[in-house]
Amino acid sequence: MPPASEPWIAAAPLVTPRLRLEPLRVEHATEAVTVFDDVRLHTWTGGSPGTLDQLVDRYGRQSAGRSPDGTQGWLNWMLRRASDEQLVGTVQSTLHRPPAGGVEASLAWVVGHDYQGNGYAREGALAMARWLREQGVTGLVAYIHPEHEASMGIARALGLTASDVVVDGEVRWSDAAR
Repeated sequence: MPPASEPWIAAAPLVTPRLRLEPLRVEHATEAVTVFDDVRLHTWTGGSPGTLDQLVDRYGRQSAGRSPDGTQGWLNWMLRRASDEQLVGTVQSTLHRPPAGGVEASLAWVVGHDYQGNGYAREGALAMARWLREQGVTGLVAYIHPEHEASMGIARALGLTASDVVVDGEVRWSDAAR
């Protein structure tokens, strides 16, 4: 990975047996607003569904690929089912350079309620994690509500283990043993 003065890596298109992971574009908002318009998706994370205007604004910022000050890299992918082109979810990674060196990626995933239970989040997160490691990312972490069993299962599939660290009510999972 590049030193702090160099740009972050950019999200690349990825393919799995059932999904296409498309780097986030503002144009995804029109389709995504209906997939993510469900309060149940915010049970563990708080907040509420975004409006189309809010998603357009958010996706505009996120698709820049980095925080405004450049201290974080932002990688976001939309998950599209290959069989029928249906948008089903998203995976994302926030990159930063910890003081100890290397690059750490904080991972997250969301699948629309109507598409949950099909393994899409796991498949997309595994593809993202594999790609990040191929790009030289040295550590993976996720912050998960202690009652969110589905996300904990995905974290385990990624090779992450729970720690004693809790941030904003979420447990830090990491691959620290790697």
